[in-house]
Amino acid sequence: MTSDSTGYKNHIEKTAKLKSGEISLKENVRYFLERIKKHEHLNAFNFIFDEDALLQAEKIEEKIHSGTHGKLAGMVIAIKDVLALKGKPLTCSSGMLKDFTSLYTATAVRKLLEEDAIIIGKTNCDEFAMGSSNENSAFGPVLNPVDTSRVPGGSSGGAAVAMAAGLCDLSIGTDTGGSIRQPASFCGVLGLKPTYGRVSRSGLTAFASSFDSIGPFAKDISDIALVMEVISGRDSFDATSARNEVPEYSLNLDDITVSKGNYSGKPRIGIPKEYFSEGLNEEVRDVIKGTIEKIKSQGFEVRDISLPNTPYCIATYYILTTAEASSNLARYDGARYGFRGPKSQTLKDMYVDSRTSGFGKEVKRRIMLGTYVLSAGYYEAYYRKAQKVRRLLKNDFDRAFSEVDLILTPTAPTTAFKLGEKSSNPLEMYLNDIYTTSANLAGIPGISIPVGNDSKGLPVGMQLMADQFDELTIMKMCRYLDEKI
Repeated sequence: MTSDSTGYKNHIEKTAKLKSGEISLKENVRYFLERIKKHEHLNAFNFIFDEDALLQAEKIEEKIHSGTHGKLAGMVIAIKDVLALKGKPLTCSSGMLKDFTSLYTATAVRKLLEEDAIIIGKTNCDEFAMGSSNENSAFGPVLNPVDTSRVPGGSSGGAAVAMAAGLCDLSIGTDTGGSIRQPASFCGVLGLKPTYGRVSRSGLTAFASSFDSIGPFAKDISDIALVMEVISGRDSFDATSARNEVPEYSLNLDDITVSKGNYSGKPRIGIPKEYFSEGLNEEVRDVIKGTIEKIKSQGFEVRDISLPNTPYCIATYYILTTAEASSNLARYDGARYGFRGPKSQTLKDMYVDSRTSGFGKEVKRRIMLGTYVLSAGYYEAYYRKAQKVRRLLKNDFDRAFSEVDLILTPTAPTTAFKLGEKSSNPLEMYLNDIYTTSANLAGIPGISIPVGNDSKGLPVGMQLMADQFDELTIMKMCRYLDEKI
């Protein structure tokens, strides 16, 4: 039973039914609250705002009937617990912030509220968004609704599960190296990572500031298009937010044609050979290859391309993101806010006790890695070299997008793995991001689309990437695939 059981496929249909009185928004919110309670065992939510959600439903229903409602009126949304909402807990699923309440609201969340969305709760995630399985949380692991013995992916596992289990209309996650796309793949939903800077990061608790992106999970691309129209755009509170005009995504999904230079026609699709080499699960490969053949049969030009620096993605990503994490997490020292070690006798003891007790194992590992690569003796050998490689990786994509409009790859090398299967081997866990980190390194948009299942019935996700600020081509292709293939 999913949100479809309420009688609508997407927000457009929901709005029509709300206007006609066919469904009650307050009852709709109650429906989701009951489902959340029924699926508590999945551990998708850290906090549920039941009273607030019902109160908002009453107010928004009045606005719908009076015709004064916003673009997202009545859309029930769950947000990842790294996004600020004034007066509500902001824990980042960490013991370090277990008692912290936000003093303001993130820009992206404020924009949702201004268009009459309803925030139903905050979802579980890997601590400070660091992880690929949602097992690194002070609130405990999140379970995959397809198979509860398996992980949902991370770090936005709770947001993906909330969507997959029908606990909301749409959820918002963050993606630093695949944290939206990989859980979307594991849970069988759509998950979009926008271009870096397309959505303001103001109010997002930083993991790696030059990588982090905020984006939506949904079951229908029209919902993603609508929400992206709302949350995108320049923000004076975030100097890295882009000034680029935000297209009317939702009004342009049905025309598959792209116009680029002298070319006009269906998107040209590139298949990078490096993403189909050793390490890709055979069943995942077969599902993706099968989808490629279906795309070819629809008259799309599909060509082989090369992204030669792909083998350096994981090393580059983990050097740069841990360095940024080391810097960003230095503020959690027990002095200003957050957890403070209770038995400290000296200032140094307070720092050590607070950070030792407040941070989880994976966060401490990444802080230490980052501090190491930024240290005087290793800065040139690791950090500066990784920055140069990041430029080379971006050049690979620039060359590819001069020839093609979309790049098609698997989202993850496997389907969802068992809980605890990779926890003892950090390197094996990090390699699960092998196909997704490149988009964050290059700052380009990417989406995971469910395209089939393996022999165990586990979802397989296919990734589409486009040039910077070309989310519209990705969305058009998603709509086409949904309707034609």
